[in-house]
Amino acid sequence: MPQLDTSTWTITIISMIMTLFTVFQLKISNLNFPLGPLPKMADKHQYSNPWETKWTKIYSPLSLPLQS
Repeated sequence: MPQLDTSTWTITIISMIMTLFTVFQLKISNLNFPLGPLPKMADKHQYSNPWETKWTKIYSPLSLPLQS
């Protein structure tokens, strides 16, 4: 039974990958992608809540000292 000659497989696979890469690059380069979202100037709401102007702490029950 004849032996399968695999000496040309490497160059065949490499050339196939390069050809596919080139074809996909050409296809993608013809597409027009939309611009990214533009930043919107959001109006800052003015609230008169006292906790917005100072730091507040939230204590976890596990971090409180033990009461005996």
